[in-house]
Amino acid sequence: MALARRSILSRAKRALKSVLDPGVLLHPFRIMHYYGYTHVAQRRLLTLGRDVRLAPNVSFANGERIALGDQVQIGARCSLWAGKTTSWIRVGDRTTFGPEVFATAADYGLSAGVRITDQDMVERDITIGKDCWIGTRAILTAGISIGDGAVIGAGSVVTRDVPAGAIAVGAPAKVVRLRS
Repeated sequence: MALARRSILSRAKRALKSVLDPGVLLHPFRIMHYYGYTHVAQRRLLTLGRDVRLAPNVSFANGERIALGDQVQIGARCSLWAGKTTSWIRVGDRTTFGPEVFATAADYGLSAGVRITDQDMVERDITIGKDCWIGTRAILTAGISIGDGAVIGAGSVVTRDVPAGAIAVGAPAKVVRLRS
């Protein structure tokens, strides 16, 4: 009987300790903060086509200058960052992004003698055509255009335009062949 009573008391103490844990008490504030993340607040600003599928942890910056066509799919942990003032990211219908793709439509200036983060951003649009496949961990730099039906290989760094129907791979990405 005494052993059972100690067991109940022990469980009650553990339960009370877990409820009063600071991490548990702060959790509601974490949930409220979640709605300020770039995958929640910025999503409301996007121009979205029909049947767009976004992973729950996609990051957007300056969502008012991001336009996704019909049936676009954006994979887990992708980041699409339009410029702060003028540059857009436009994605054509039925284009698919693998996980962890990063696209930025703005670069820091590179003038000598001035701290890089103090320089004006150089903004240039990114345009991605219809029916493209952007492979896992590809990086799309400011000012590039990817033609309809193009494929960007996993891990590629796109620094120049890719023509329609091309398969581009590498860092920097180079066209290796055209889709047949």
